[in-house]
Amino acid sequence: MGFYKKILNKLDYTLIGAVLLILVMSLFILNSATAHLSTSYLKKQIMWIIISIFVLLAFLRLDYSVITKYTRYLYILNIVLLTSVFFLGTEVKGAQSWIVIPGIGSIQPSEFSKLLLIVTFAHYLVHKQGELTTFRDLIPSFIFVAIPLLLILKQPDLGTALVFIAIMVGMLFVAGANPMLLLGIFGGGSLAAIGYVLGHLKFGWWIPLKTYQLNRILVVFDSSIDPRGAGWNVWQSKIAIGSGGLFGKGLGGGTQSMGQFLPEQWTDFVFAVLAEEMGFIGAGLLLIFFFILIYRGLKIAAVSRDLYGSLIATGIVSMYLFHIIENVGMAMGIMPVTGIPLPFVSYGGSSLLTNMIGLGLLLNIYIRRQKIIF
Repeated sequence: MGFYKKILNKLDYTLIGAVLLILVMSLFILNSATAHLSTSYLKKQIMWIIISIFVLLAFLRLDYSVITKYTRYLYILNIVLLTSVFFLGTEVKGAQSWIVIPGIGSIQPSEFSKLLLIVTFAHYLVHKQGELTTFRDLIPSFIFVAIPLLLILKQPDLGTALVFIAIMVGMLFVAGANPMLLLGIFGGGSLAAIGYVLGHLKFGWWIPLKTYQLNRILVVFDSSIDPRGAGWNVWQSKIAIGSGGLFGKGLGGGTQSMGQFLPEQWTDFVFAVLAEEMGFIGAGLLLIFFFILIYRGLKIAAVSRDLYGSLIATGIVSMYLFHIIENVGMAMGIMPVTGIPLPFVSYGGSSLLTNMIGLGLLLNIYIRRQKIIF
């Protein structure tokens, strides 16, 4: 207990407060979104919150710099975890991404893989300072990330693969990579991907995506492409958000969610439930809390005592930011439907535990910006 008393005045209470408010909002929304189900997802989520808090407290005790001694083993562990789903995994919604553990439930290794990538890639980049100025310099970094990323794509899990790319770009930028070079590579790559998709549609070129995955991307431009799948999901989500108005219909009063028109309304499209029941005001408040989370995460990256801490904080912030933009954009019909959850809001033990460990690492870096004296 002495350790926790010592760090009480060193914690970032603004960051903690923002996350607590997000969690409170999430419980109200999950209660509404799952009211029609026989399984109590709310109770399960509360259980995962409690477990996550204890895990977070455990992570505070460990000096984050100690992780550098084990990054090689953690990278191997990451590969083993992602490979294990092909032998032990269960297919859910077209992706073999879940492993069922008796007495615990289903876990998603790709969620924990994000944090393993962040802490190992950060250590790798620390030793590449001043060596990230040319395309040739960046190739080893791309390979480092590509190995777990390709295993993610094989599941297939396009959403998590995109999160990996967002994490990599954010961390490379802070590590000193040429910003214009990064923009050229990933901007050019995005244009090339769009051109290749057009070639697939026009000339039938082979594409490493299943039909439903491709439709999730194309539905951004035309919701009639997949009227019984991704198109239906996005259309119902937009109706829910639009019908919420300024103040919403009240908790439990959402016609789209209560009528079960919204798909995956406690995971992928939970933001639509919130916007329908709490309106523009509620949705705006949630986004303000997310803004505080991202802002404080960037501040922690800036005040870290070393580059390793800055890179870890940047990776975690990049992960959060991409999830928020993609999930909210997906619900509004302006981003592809990739199925990634909204941090701290969507139901899911693996996702919540990953996000809370990420929070624990941020706080860990913050309290050690100055030496703790016992």
